[in-house]
Amino acid sequence: MKTRTLGQGLVVSAEGLGCMGISQSYGPADEAESTATIRRALDLGVTFLDTADMYGPFLNEELVGRAIAGRRAEVVLATKFGNERRADGTFVGVNSRPDYVRSACEASLARLGVDVIDLYYQHRVDTTVAVEETWGAMGELVAAGKVRHLGISEAAPATIRRAHAVHRVTALQSEYSLFTREPEDEILATVRELGIGFVPYSPLGRGFLSGAITSPEQFSEGDFRRFSPRFQGENSGRNPAVVETVAALAAKLGVTSSQLALAWVLAQGDDIVPIPGTKRRAYLEENIAALDVVLLPDDLAAIEEVAPRGVAAGNRYPDEHMARVNV
Repeated sequence: MKTRTLGQGLVVSAEGLGCMGISQSYGPADEAESTATIRRALDLGVTFLDTADMYGPFLNEELVGRAIAGRRAEVVLATKFGNERRADGTFVGVNSRPDYVRSACEASLARLGVDVIDLYYQHRVDTTVAVEETWGAMGELVAAGKVRHLGISEAAPATIRRAHAVHRVTALQSEYSLFTREPEDEILATVRELGIGFVPYSPLGRGFLSGAITSPEQFSEGDFRRFSPRFQGENSGRNPAVVETVAALAAKLGVTSSQLALAWVLAQGDDIVPIPGTKRRAYLEENIAALDVVLLPDDLAAIEEVAPRGVAAGNRYPDEHMARVNV
């Protein structure tokens, strides 16, 4: 397994595994297959697992904890706090108060069944609390040995700088793919200036770039993509047309659409570690094979031609969720 380094010394597999879909958002859960997928990832050398307390809620951390039991030394474990939810799934709000930071960390440690979290993210920026206060509390967790590295998610450049001034930021996690290229505005330049690693989530455009999705009718009742702007109205017809051109290019290169999309993200810099999510071993193995795909300059130019920046129709989230990103 190839490795990459996030920030100043957090070495991880060059591709991680996003675990959110195991417990929410992408249809019915299958704990047995999801557990087998996590363990297969470890067998294949994937060390970087990404979860969060809100996924499930809470159930995701518990499942990941059970899956890695006895194999903790093989894992670089990332989890998050800040999106506060009740056990029934009700969203309370974004919460980054120092007391909540401490209690959330203790709860995550218990659910995961570990003594220390390798990478602890502020999941969303709380506009009611100065980021300096939040990061002061996060820094205390590092000093106490409960957390090794700190990260932030969907934060604007100025917020990243303020957090970094309090305690070194090891990684920024934000959405990035052929369908979502906003980080190219200022985000990537900022994290590179500061020596911060970049962890793209949804590098396959929530499955769209796999080429397997042609209609929102394919989604089960509990799949949040039924309400995604990119899968609604005219967008549900426009975006598959783009994916078809990507698929045709992938076929010419002898790879799958997913592998081409992941290889493109990986080619954007050695400081980038995507975390495609899946709960099935077959898709996991397909995604990992993208690490062996070499895109030459002509290939990258061809991809840019068929999928230029801004090619995706529709926002990546509904308006209420968009208000909580790049804050």
